[in-house]
Amino acid sequence: QVQLVESGGGLVQAGGSLRLSCAASGNIGSINTMAWYRQAPGKERESVATITNDGRTNYADSVKGRFTISRDNAKNTVTLQMLSLKPEDTAVYYCYANIRYISGTAWFRYWGQGTQVTVSS
Repeated sequence: QVQLVESGGGLVQAGGSLRLSCAASGNIGSINTMAWYRQAPGKERESVATITNDGRTNYADSVKGRFTISRDNAKNTVTLQMLSLKPEDTAVYYCYANIRYISGTAWFRYWGQGTQVTVSS
């Protein structure tokens, strides 16, 4: 009933930048937290950045000062601007949203399909 579609991944040299975008569509009544997670080969999925519906943000220590998360509540989108990328940022990046359906009361967690970010040294 809900889809999260990501875009913007790719290959970039160390020091470069990328911008990830995610759009939520479907039976959406409201969205509270939106976030970006990542999973590197052989590692567990980790939170990169989160943003609440009133704009409060939180970042992993490893990306503070380099990544910026933002959202457009009217369009149900979330964006991750990544600057000064490092090889250790290489991972599959996943969009996350906590969504309540139209006329619903329960909240459900949704994930995007993932987009590959590769940073070469």
